[in-house]
Amino acid sequence: MDGAEYILDSASDLGREQLASLPMLLDAPTHGMLEGVGVQPGWRCLDVGAGDGSIARWLAERTGPTGGVVAVDINTDFLVGRAGVDILRHDINDGVPPGGPFDLIHARLVLLHLSRRKEILKDLVDALAPGGWLVIGEYGARLPYAVSAASRSDIQVFDRVQDVGHNVVGAAAGQSMRWAHEVGDHMDAAGLVDIYAFEHSQTTIGGGTGCHYHRSLILQIDAPLLAAGITEDELKRYCDLLLDPRFRAWFYQFICTRGHKPRL
Repeated sequence: MDGAEYILDSASDLGREQLASLPMLLDAPTHGMLEGVGVQPGWRCLDVGAGDGSIARWLAERTGPTGGVVAVDINTDFLVGRAGVDILRHDINDGVPPGGPFDLIHARLVLLHLSRRKEILKDLVDALAPGGWLVIGEYGARLPYAVSAASRSDIQVFDRVQDVGHNVVGAAAGQSMRWAHEVGDHMDAAGLVDIYAFEHSQTTIGGGTGCHYHRSLILQIDAPLLAAGITEDELKRYCDLLLDPRFRAWFYQFICTRGHKPRL
């Protein structure tokens, strides 16, 4: 993940758990979008906010041996590479890293956190080679919500913590849950063509990967949540729910959008 504005601590044990969960939750739909692009041997790719490196490694398998991937993140402690992956500690707020122009740029769960997201998208477009593709995956405005639990009050606790976490704490930090729905328009304005998007979601149960991911996120922002009005009891019950197999909730709405730069 990139950006000094990012309020989660990706260098912590909870951050490591968060990063380890994402490939199981989001790599399959991300692979589907990238397969639609038609990644080719010899391509030069940039993976922004590479996390644990799962997408960078996937790309390297398909672009090698003559291509390669630059994988960047503000914290690279948990970023695992392979042949064809160049790992770089970098904040995308400071500009696009060297190595371009790129045939493909991928960014997942990065720009929604950054106040300069529109300008950064334009910078990424400028870093594309003619015919190059930009693929951006973000969480949408439909927040996770509880489907079933042991009691109605448990459902209310989950939904309240999600609401305050995103619409109070996240919003105060500059996070935009509407951005995913706007990406296509900004790609179009930047001159990209053949713009296409899809959305993906799934249910998750207590003790499952999605619920462990939710838990790791919330525990990383426990102090601002408490300052925003969530009580200690609510926070504890929320975390307990996410380990209870009787609990079920919808995961995030993941929206992935792609567009490519016209050839000269």
